[in-house]
Amino acid sequence: GLEEVTRLLKEAGINIRTLSLADTTDFGILRLIVNDVDTASRVLKENGLRFSRTTVVAVEVPDRPGGLHSILEVLSKNGINVEYLYAFVERSGQNAVIIFRFDAPDAAIDVLQKNGLTVLPGAKLYGL
Repeated sequence: GLEEVTRLLKEAGINIRTLSLADTTDFGILRLIVNDVDTASRVLKENGLRFSRTTVVAVEVPDRPGGLHSILEVLSKNGINVEYLYAFVERSGQNAVIIFRFDAPDAAIDVLQKNGLTVLPGAKLYGL
C-alpha cells in the first residue's frame, strides 16, 4: 500500500516532491515526482512493486482566473491532448505550476514554448 511505498522511498533517501493518488476497486495508481528517479525505480523494482516511468511536463500557469484555460486553449488549437494533469502546490514567481501528461510531450513542449509559456526543467521543478 501507500505506507509501504513511502517507507521504502524514505529508507532510500528519496524525497517525494508531489504526488497524485487514484484508486479503483481493483488497483490504485500512485503518480510521484521524486528527486532521484533512478534510485526510486530500483527500490520499487527490488521490492516487487509494479511501476512505470512516464514523461510529464511542468508548466508555469498564470495564477489568475482563466490561467489554466489559456494553456488548454493553446494546446487544443494545436491538437495536443492532455491525458491527465495535477496541480503542484508550489509557485514559481507569480505563477502556479501544473504537471501535465500529454499524448505527444515533445510536440506539447514545442507548442507551449512557441506561445510564450514557460516549461520547467526537472531540476528547477525539484528546486521550487
